[in-house]
Amino acid sequence: MKPTTIRKRMLYTASQHLLSKQLGSHLAKDLKDKYHCKSLRVVEGDGVKVLRGEFKGIEGKVTKVSTEKRGIAIEGIKREKLKGGNVDIYIHPSNVIITSLNLEDKWRQSRLEGQKPNATKSTPSETKEAKPKEVKPKEQKEASKEKPKEVKKEAKADDKKDKSKTEKKGTK
Repeated sequence: MKPTTIRKRMLYTASQHLLSKQLGSHLAKDLKDKYHCKSLRVVEGDGVKVLRGEFKGIEGKVTKVSTEKRGIAIEGIKREKLKGGNVDIYIHPSNVIITSLNLEDKWRQSRLEGQKPNATKSTPSETKEAKPKEVKPKEQKEASKEKPKEVKKEAKADDKKDKSKTEKKGTK
């Protein structure tokens, strides 16, 4: 089978939790900086801006999220029927960017707040600063160790001279 038919079949036969995951969209730049998250699932009440398609540039709130139609309905985007009346047009979330979030859901809010950048990024700079401090005492210890060795060598040389003198005195 062709890869395209396999992909279409997988989308058609996908379970509900996988369909729900496919309804995600990218966040606007200011929201990315604030929440440190690149994309989220679109929820009713989110403010979105259409980036692609016939309705490019239109901003509005999400009124419905349909997993069956694999799209979202946005305020202000409707089509008139021939018999009269308006119908929502569903747009795929990949063609949309989230400009404002609906944070009425406590779980969603806590999840977003929990995704802060790791503290490990700040600690390596602190450890780098600490390492030179640690190196300096080692250098001082090494310097202090070297000085006694020189003193010991001088003392050994003096001892040898004394021994040689005593040996010479003893032989005389």
